[in-house]
Amino acid sequence: MNMFSPLQIPGKPSFLLHFVLIALCIFTLSSCGVESGHFRMSGRFLNMDQGEFYVYGPEGGIDGIDTIHVQGGRFTFERPLEREATLMLVFPNFSEQPIFAQPGKSVEIKADASHMKEMEVSGTKANEMMTKFRKSTANSSPPEIVKSAEEFITAHPESPVGLFLLRKYFIQTLKPDYTKATALASKMLEKQPKNGSLIVLQKQLSQLSATTVGKQLPSFTAKDIDGHTVSDKDLGDDLAVVYVWSSWNFESQEAQRQLKRRVRKSGGKLRLISICIDADPKKCREILDRDTIHWPNVCDGKLFEGPTLKRLGLWNVPDNLMIQHHRIIDRNLTSQEMYNKLDELLK
Repeated sequence: MNMFSPLQIPGKPSFLLHFVLIALCIFTLSSCGVESGHFRMSGRFLNMDQGEFYVYGPEGGIDGIDTIHVQGGRFTFERPLEREATLMLVFPNFSEQPIFAQPGKSVEIKADASHMKEMEVSGTKANEMMTKFRKSTANSSPPEIVKSAEEFITAHPESPVGLFLLRKYFIQTLKPDYTKATALASKMLEKQPKNGSLIVLQKQLSQLSATTVGKQLPSFTAKDIDGHTVSDKDLGDDLAVVYVWSSWNFESQEAQRQLKRRVRKSGGKLRLISICIDADPKKCREILDRDTIHWPNVCDGKLFEGPTLKRLGLWNVPDNLMIQHHRIIDRNLTSQEMYNKLDELLK
C-alpha cells in the first residue's frame, strides 16, 4: 500500500490541497459570521455620516455603557456574550431602540437617522418580529400602541420581544399599569419559567406597586454629584419633590430653574433631590453650575438603569414624585401641573 502525506494528493501538486483547505476555512468562517460566545451588530444609517451613540444592557448582557462610533454612515459592534440578552441603543436625541442579542449571532441594522421608528433589524427571529411591530405601530396613537403591545405579548408569550414591550408600555411609562403588567408577566412566565429576567421583574412589580400615590416613600440612599450620601431622610417632613432631568431635555432644565424659584420662596418648606440621567456627569455639573442649583443631584452615569430611579419607579425625562409627610401625594406630573400643585400647597 502506498502511503502519502495528508497534505499531498497522488498525482497532484500539494499546493492544490492547501488551496482547497484555505477556501474551506474561509467559507466556514463566513458562514458562521461571528464566533461562538460573541455577538455582532453592524449597520448603515442614512442622514448620519459621522456621530456616536450608546449601547447598554439593562439585563447585564454587557458591562456598563459602550460608545459606538459611526463613520461614513456605518458602524460595527462586537462583544463577548454568554447568554441571550436585550441591548438598548441610545441615539443622540436619547430615543432608545432594543436589540435582541444571541451568542454566536449577528444582526444588520438599516435606518434613517431622522426616522428611527422605522429602523429595520434583520438576522434573528426576535429582531425581525420587533421590526414588524415597530413598523406596524409607527403611525399609531399611544393607546393603540399599548393595545398592540398587549396583543403581541398575549400571542407570543415565549418571545423576548414581549418582555421589552411589557416594560416599555406598562411599567416604564408616565401612567404605569402594574396590575396589567403583573398579569402579562405571569402569562410569559408560563412559557418561560426559567427566564431570570422575568422572575426578577415579577419581584420588582411588587416593589413598584409601593410607589403609587398614597403610599409611603420607599427608603433609598445614593451618592450625589459631590460624593455626598443622600437619602429619603434629606427630603424632610414637609413638602418635597424628587425630579428627573437631563442635559439634552430643555423642558427639564427649565423646570429645575422654576423649582429653584419656588424653593427660595418657600422659606425652607420645599426640599428637592434631583436625578440627572446623563451618561457623563461632567455635563450635569456644567448645567448645575450655570443655573446655580445647589440641592442634591444624583448622576451615576447609568442612564435609565440607575438604582435610585428603579427604586422610585421613575422612567422618563422629565419625571417627578411629589411627597408630603413622607407619603407620595402625586407623581408623573407635567411641568405645569407640578408648578400649579406646588404653588397651591405653598400658599
